[in-house]
Amino acid sequence: MTSRPLRIVLPGGSGQVGQMLARHFQAQGHHVTVLTRGPYTPAWQTVHWDGEHIGPWTETLEGADVCINLSGRSVNCRMNAANREAMYNSRIRSTRILNEVISGLAEPPRVWLNASTATIYRHAIDRPMDEATGELGGNELIGKRRCAPDTWNFSVYIAKEWEAALLETDVPRTRK
Repeated sequence: MTSRPLRIVLPGGSGQVGQMLARHFQAQGHHVTVLTRGPYTPAWQTVHWDGEHIGPWTETLEGADVCINLSGRSVNCRMNAANREAMYNSRIRSTRILNEVISGLAEPPRVWLNASTATIYRHAIDRPMDEATGELGGNELIGKRRCAPDTWNFSVYIAKEWEAALLETDVPRTRK
């Protein structure tokens, strides 16, 4: 049985993780499209989007096999109020606009992954944290004292909100 190349769309795929995924999928012979806010010139297709409004980029999702949403302002910055707001809004708004678009497509992607963050799990040195057995983080206690730094709690908060935004719209023909 010969498998056909997949059409993979990476919203927000111009960052470090997105470029590694795009390079890998392209090398495997798949057709990769990165939805990006800023211009750059890789070996794969890029299409401009702002992560907030419907536009010509929606055509890239019609008939795509996979959508891997990596959108969001980089966390490699100072955790001031403006950057925290940008981190939050860039993830939630992009996920909501993807929900709106994908739910209205005649041929939506079969699979949609939201790659959020491992920092949704509690800080653990006693055992690994993963999707099957991990414990959500935030507000960890030592005795009766809350010990998680605000930056950790903020990251957990964003991760929970991002996952909630992913699930808030029913997209029956796309597995999330």
